[in-house]
Amino acid sequence: MKIGIIIGSIRDSRKGAAVATWVHENASRRDDDGVTYELIDLKTFDVPLLTSATIPGAANKQYDDPNVTKWSAAIDACDAFVFVTPEYNHGVPGAFKNAYDSLGSEWLKKPVGFVSYGAESGVRAVENWRPIVANFQQFDVRAQVSMSTFLEWEDDQFTPNERRPDELDTLLDQLIEVTRKLA
Repeated sequence: MKIGIIIGSIRDSRKGAAVATWVHENASRRDDDGVTYELIDLKTFDVPLLTSATIPGAANKQYDDPNVTKWSAAIDACDAFVFVTPEYNHGVPGAFKNAYDSLGSEWLKKPVGFVSYGAESGVRAVENWRPIVANFQQFDVRAQVSMSTFLEWEDDQFTPNERRPDELDTLLDQLIEVTRKLA
């Protein structure tokens, strides 16, 4: 089983890379039989705005843009996901939503967990993501890790609360269990 940990921000000053690296390091230390974790950095794919005349769900993974094709291959190779998502203006980040919308069946029925961050710990972004992922019948686990940018960064250094590793373990336990049951 491969779980993709997606860095959902592409901003130059993003905090998501540090959060996703922390998630990946903690996940990789676990002894999850048959589970691998892959860090997927949305920024490296340079997914363009969705302008294709073909609806992604009808594209049969044949996309007009080579960057979307690379993004498709990375997502298609995973069995489940951890979305590392910031909250922008009470919602999901536009670049991540655009990249999500640029694909179709690659997401279908693949479970997802959320690690969020923001002024209000990113909880509103997660609540926005839940009905979005439901469209592709993605099962979203209830456990989530939500971090405050006011309390868990010091001098631009990510300093997660001491309870966060346990919260992440709960999220990953649920994600692995659901992914195995749906396989």
